[in-house]
Amino acid sequence: MGERMYRRALVLAAPALILAGCVSSGSQVQYGPDGKPLPRVYRITPDIAAEIPFRLLDSVNTLRQAKGVQPLVFSSQLNAAAATHSRDMSVQNRPWHFGSDGSSPLTRVQRVGYPGKLLGEVISETYQTELETLAVWMENPSERDILLDPRARDLGFAWYQEEGGKIWWTAVTGG
Repeated sequence: MGERMYRRALVLAAPALILAGCVSSGSQVQYGPDGKPLPRVYRITPDIAAEIPFRLLDSVNTLRQAKGVQPLVFSSQLNAAAATHSRDMSVQNRPWHFGSDGSSPLTRVQRVGYPGKLLGEVISETYQTELETLAVWMENPSERDILLDPRARDLGFAWYQEEGGKIWWTAVTGG
């Protein structure tokens, strides 16, 4: 009877031991006043920063390939327009398509000397990675249409991360 009790105790304790092993003191989920989990901060280090644009470009081009449209290439001018707008959204503390100086996406693209035609701009304010942000963009038909537009040839992509961790993402397409 002692061995049977030992096995029963082990069966009952095993799930608790497994769960305890999965939780570390550094990965505790924190909750906001609304009872929802607070966002986890995705810290962009210099090493990660060098990889982010290419992960996003590869992912967008994989999605474009699945739709049967040609891949995009980075445009330094569109990258500059995207970087300017990401920083400016942070300054304004709101995700929207107009700059603090009243500039539109078209104005920003013209300012950087992009020789092609602006096709669209997608933006986001988040704590998520670039690929999680891309997934959200792809769920929205208007943003998905911008990224998968068959007329698009060029992509500009940039972000600005605030000290607190919030990231302002901008992608601009042109053709």
